Amino acid sequence: MSFVGIDVGGTKCHGVRVDEHGAVLEEIRYPTPHASELVDLLESMFHELSGTQTLGVGVPGLITPDGIVRASPNMKGAHNIAVGPELRSRLGISVHVENDATMAAYGEWKAGAASGAMNAVIVTLGTGIGGGIVMGGQLQRGANGFAGEIGHMVVQHNGELCVCGRRGCWERYASGSALRMLSGGMSGEEVFAAAESGDEVARSVVATFADWVAVGLASLTNICDPEVIVIGGGVVQSFEFVLESVSKSFSAALYSSESRPHPALHIAALGERAGAIGCALFMTQG
Repeated sequence: MSFVGIDVGGTKCHGVRVDEHGAVLEEIRYPTPHASELVDLLESMFHELSGTQTLGVGVPGLITPDGIVRASPNMKGAHNIAVGPELRSRLGISVHVENDATMAAYGEWKAGAASGAMNAVIVTLGTGIGGGIVMGGQLQRGANGFAGEIGHMVVQHNGELCVCGRRGCWERYASGSALRMLSGGMSGEEVFAAAESGDEVARSVVATFADWVAVGLASLTNICDPEVIVIGGGVVQSFEFVLESVSKSFSAALYSSESRPHPALHIAALGERAGAIGCALFMTQG
């Protein structure tokens, strides 16, 4: 038996068909359209992958339990888009729509770097910052399905303007777009490569970025007390270089650091497939 999952990102929609263990049998990618055309693309991708009677979809933003996208700051035109109801009507199958980072967290928890953990936080560092929280062996969704919007923790009062309309959100300082801002326009890969080659300006940028990542991780640890934190998203393709700096800054930022066990910090194992795999595996629950 196989399962289909589709992860909607800021630039691409990534679909996979997996077996019950999460092994990828087939995958496809298409550019992310305007929100008004999203359901059409998802329907088409499902038929292309085919062979199943369920569909899991991850979409960035605030997603209601019935699959309505209430708001998605990083996706154009996404406001009250009935993705779940429309897909269920068109396809006549079981469809579940969830926040994309929550589904990436589910994938890493079930088949990746957080496998076996009872308490874990998964952080996705991409254009913005998303996340998922596992506590007591349960994926946390909150009262309205909106839990895990960790990128919008305010870490700097009256700080940088965020795409959500507020100021000082964590994702303005510790995401891929933040790294581009700190470096004056360089990509994460370029910054890390320059820092590794000894460029002092790049090293300074990486140190500042690592501090900001650590600030958020420390706050999440103070709240959730996880045994493991998994760091995923597009930024982690070169994250091995900065992980040591993040670990040191994290230890310094954590409350009562010397008196408590520290969570293990792991880089995501599923890479860019985490969200799509998580969406598909979520449907194996029955």
